Amino acid sequence: MPQIRNFTEAQDLLRPYYDNSRTAYTLDLMRALMEYLGNPQNKLKVLHVAGTSGKTSTAYYCAALLKESGKSVGLSVSPHVDTVNERLQINGLPLPEAEFCAVLGAFVDLVMASGLKPSYFELLVAMAYWEFARRGLDYVVMEVGLGGLLDGSNVVDSANKVCVITDIGFDHTEILGDTLAQIASQKAGIIQRNNAVFMYQQNEEVMDVVEKVTTQQQASLHAQSPDSAVTYQSLPLFQQRNLGLAAKAVDYVLNRDADQHVSDEALQQAASIVVPARLERFKIGDKLVIVDGSHNQQKLATLLESVSELYPGKDIAAVCAFVEGNDERWQGGLQELTLVAKHLIFTNFYSEQDVPKSSVDPAKLVAFCDAHNFKSYEVMREPAAAYEALLARAEPVLVVTGSFYLLNHIRPLMKVQA
Repeated sequence: MPQIRNFTEAQDLLRPYYDNSRTAYTLDLMRALMEYLGNPQNKLKVLHVAGTSGKTSTAYYCAALLKESGKSVGLSVSPHVDTVNERLQINGLPLPEAEFCAVLGAFVDLVMASGLKPSYFELLVAMAYWEFARRGLDYVVMEVGLGGLLDGSNVVDSANKVCVITDIGFDHTEILGDTLAQIASQKAGIIQRNNAVFMYQQNEEVMDVVEKVTTQQQASLHAQSPDSAVTYQSLPLFQQRNLGLAAKAVDYVLNRDADQHVSDEALQQAASIVVPARLERFKIGDKLVIVDGSHNQQKLATLLESVSELYPGKDIAAVCAFVEGNDERWQGGLQELTLVAKHLIFTNFYSEQDVPKSSVDPAKLVAFCDAHNFKSYEVMREPAAAYEALLARAEPVLVVTGSFYLLNHIRPLMKVQA
């Protein structure tokens, strides 16, 4: 295969893997691919993170705590916010562009030799397990892409895997089910035999499912009380909660494997990391701009509550766009925004991650606002133009939200300006 020189060429190489004709979610192909690779995932000590809200932040905090405790650690998250190498991080840093491209080229050669045709997501997850095993890392933190039971990351059969399950709510109901019990069953599907499981105590419907699965798998459930969150005033409350859960899981593996515990210094260092696009704050000139990938009602409610706590009484203007395909999800998210924001700017996006995704037509967002008597809005169909219009607003708190795929268009502009 010709040498891949940059992310553009990497994306071109990955594009054929969007075209996946499978209509049912199974792990058959992923397990066949991992078997072909020698099952590298089972040679790793894995912290596997699932959940509806907070799983990416919790994964980042787990990796940071392990790094600050002197361990080498790989981290794989999805979707990526800016560039695809975010899915292959080592000791807190994505692989440099040239190195990532070299790894991808070598791995795609292997995939082609296998005769198998994984999806974009499956290929990148398999590559992460393969590369992390090649490097002999102490630990790997793997974020679930969707659900858990049938997610491509759920191929680790080792008893030493630690499962971390964040707060469970309604999302991707068209795939995971439309009751909390059904969704919880999918999330709890990451629990394998003899695993340790960490989560906060949640409502009875969720806990009944998780307790049943842990019993079936002879796993150990460590259900934490809400006061297990750590207190760092610089962090919004939901991130204190995510850091607290990560600390419990990491403390367990350190104690199990090295008679070690999470130190106060490690906690402090982990609390200071920037989790991309999770209430991430930029100073652009004299403007405060917050970017956050919240895309459903539960997540946007939490985001806006945190913004109000951090900046009480401050008016908010926001740019937003939502992924097409689930009306209930975007309508619930937009409802939360109309309750808090003084002004909204609607825009479009198109993204190629996992599968191509387009945004909801802004005309639908306008119609929703009109029907709910919210009148302070405008439409700027180009994301860059929408961002410039946001910067021109007088409101002291500016927000970009609704989808990680929107942020993929705007956050790189902000990084140049900040």
